[in-house]
Amino acid sequence: MPAPPHPGPAPTPPPGSRRPSDAPPAGPAPLSRHSRPLVPYLRRALGLLAGLCLLGVLHQARPPAYGDRLTGSAHADRTWVPRVRGAVVAGYDTRGGAPRWRYARAGHRPVVVLPTRAEAITLWDDGLLTATDGRTVRWHRALPDAAEWLPAHGGAGVLRPLGHGILAVVTPRRVAAYRTADGDLRWTLPARDGCAFRPGGALRRGPALLLAQPCPDTAWTGQLVALDDLGRITPGRTPLGSAPPFLRPGHRDAGNSLAPPR
Repeated sequence: MPAPPHPGPAPTPPPGSRRPSDAPPAGPAPLSRHSRPLVPYLRRALGLLAGLCLLGVLHQARPPAYGDRLTGSAHADRTWVPRVRGAVVAGYDTRGGAPRWRYARAGHRPVVVLPTRAEAITLWDDGLLTATDGRTVRWHRALPDAAEWLPAHGGAGVLRPLGHGILAVVTPRRVAAYRTADGDLRWTLPARDGCAFRPGGALRRGPALLLAQPCPDTAWTGQLVALDDLGRITPGRTPLGSAPPFLRPGHRDAGNSLAPPR
């Protein structure tokens, strides 16, 4: 059987023509009429994403709230005691040595610091009240009308613990009680008309705090106010006890605004 004929050389393309392998790569296929409406939405999404990234950068760059500057770290065993050192509140180890943490606020100075069971509560020169455990600043509270009395009075007697995790903040116009765990306002007691509380004039008698409230033309018995963690102590109120107020039989409001039990 004869062999198949041998193929001859490939025909030479005419001048100016291109081989299939020399053809330029195909470009992207044109958008179909169904995908064209998505382009504006994609552009908006990219613009929104870029805006969110910029906001994140600005958030990281902004100064901390209230000018807080807390450095160092405290252990949960609460083996430190807070002290005011110039413009800083420092938590010193009870066994001696350098402070474990330092807390400052830009442009402000601490007036007085009160150690509690787990926090250091500080009154600052702008009337701000803060609580820190040496690891975080747990809460901030602003005292009203602080600019009128704090510069001349200072912080003597302003912070008065009442027990059961309640702190009384005594100012000339009112007494405000805060829960030390979270800064929750529990009750307020305003001074009588024409009278003013004297933060430095207070005495402790057992669980009660006797607070001076000088009033003109008033008997001395009317110039003392007895307080505890529930507010003002009056004859018509249930005696002091450790049970919650809603479990004390016969408990009545004693002239203060008490928040509901939580």
